Amino acid sequence: MLLPKHVKESIITMTELVLPNHTNTIGTLLGGQLMHWIDVCGGLSAGKHSQQVCVTASVDRIDFHHPIKLGQVVQLVSSVNRAFHTSMEVGVRVFAQSFKDGTTFHTNTAFLTFVAIEDGKPVNVPEIIPESDDEVRRYHEALSRREARLQNRG
Repeated sequence: MLLPKHVKESIITMTELVLPNHTNTIGTLLGGQLMHWIDVCGGLSAGKHSQQVCVTASVDRIDFHHPIKLGQVVQLVSSVNRAFHTSMEVGVRVFAQSFKDGTTFHTNTAFLTFVAIEDGKPVNVPEIIPESDDEVRRYHEALSRREARLQNRG
């Protein structure tokens, strides 16, 4: 029997510096590069929660609120919003920091689903215990997103 875990036990924080090879011709972070970092950060949260190798099953949405520029520092913070049988919804929040200006701003939000895998097959994952009001809200919203995903499968 898998023991439930708290959301705070799944938190991962990654920090990346936007270098020239991460940018497009106008000096802003490539969307694909950011999506890669989001996928890695989210996958680490899922793996930390489940203690298994986790694979990406879906990306529900990535909202781009502000461009991230060359030389800025990107901080990604992820945690499991809700665990189902073998899958987990992970939320990733992205912030950009300018050390020069001393500013930090929220740039992106993403929701991804990961499946825990062992010997090539999905395995059960522990339930998640939301504690704060924000965690409880995200927990309930994750179920709504899952229902919409399943309905749209076709």
